[in-house]
Amino acid sequence: AILLGEAKGRDIQLKGAGPTPYSRNGDGRAWLGPVLREYVVSEAMHALGIPTTLALAAVETGEDIYRETALPGAVITRVASSHIRVGTFQVLAARGDQEGLHALFEHAVGRHYPDAGSPLEFLNAVISAQATLVVKWLSVGFIHGVMNTDNCAISGETIDYGPCAFIDAYDPAAVFSSIDHGGRYAFGRQPVIMQWNLARLAETLLPLIQPDDLDKAVELASAELGRFPDIYRAAWLNGMRAKLGLVKENAEDQDLFEKMLSVLQEQSVDYTLFFRHLSEAAIGEPQKLRELLVDPTQLDDWLERWMQRLESEGRAPAETRAAMNLANPLYIPRNHKVEAALQSAETGEYFLLNELLDVLKAPYEERPGFESYALPAPEAFGPYQTFCGT
Repeated sequence: AILLGEAKGRDIQLKGAGPTPYSRNGDGRAWLGPVLREYVVSEAMHALGIPTTLALAAVETGEDIYRETALPGAVITRVASSHIRVGTFQVLAARGDQEGLHALFEHAVGRHYPDAGSPLEFLNAVISAQATLVVKWLSVGFIHGVMNTDNCAISGETIDYGPCAFIDAYDPAAVFSSIDHGGRYAFGRQPVIMQWNLARLAETLLPLIQPDDLDKAVELASAELGRFPDIYRAAWLNGMRAKLGLVKENAEDQDLFEKMLSVLQEQSVDYTLFFRHLSEAAIGEPQKLRELLVDPTQLDDWLERWMQRLESEGRAPAETRAAMNLANPLYIPRNHKVEAALQSAETGEYFLLNELLDVLKAPYEERPGFESYALPAPEAFGPYQTFCGT
């Protein structure tokens, strides 16, 4: 990626425009499919209310890009509040460039966290932003696919939509990226990896935290990192309450949520449709919900428990349903729909791409004529793999 500069408080960057000092001997170029994938998914994430970089433009270059075969070349113009990554800090720390590291820290604080008066406060702010971000990913079934530290933006925005995907059936072990052979970046492991990335950021900040006593710096930074699980858990519980139409906290919330997810995993239930149809169950119409399960009786006890919780909160069923539909999208970038749009675009036909973008602009509103965009992939779609584009 090549950073062009800043305009009106937004960084402008080209991805796929050619070699950089960090291209690892690659050509630094991108082909059309991954460029359009980032365009589609970043637009969708924005509409879903998830912090993200955005695509200003996707442009065909007229070149052939050689991967397994010759493919049409393209460049994406990406905008973001900044492109400072955990990896940006790591480069300077690895060089032992303390002056540069301090300048980067001051710049990042001024740009993103002006209330952070110290390196520890900055670390704390980044931890909170990233914990909240990964909860938002999980809430819509998003898998980043390659969460290395260079794909982790200090701002708390989703960045670098390479081999990303969305789950259909709920599965914490789901992996789509062709390079993730061990499941390091699996759907359910994303919080763990995010904390690992934050630990790498903390390491770079040690000389700034306590320059004369690194042992003390490690102790202070470790204490901040130790807060991540609690921040993440609180955000996750709040997110799940919203998805289930619950307003009040309850000591049994975690057990309620985990038992529901256990049934979804055991029966391979579509994650997105489950919550949309659950909102219908809130008004006494559970038929569509039950049709999602091979054995709907396995959910009966849980449904009864959930309905009791709703009744105890005293909200009108219609109000609960409306609130749930604002928290649970009907339309996400389903992998098979994204793939069909990209394949069509490679032939020069953009109708499917434009229609998909139109649907994803309003992910929470049911729209007649677009029913197919709310359905999981047909069996004929088969196993799915995603690939990095540069």
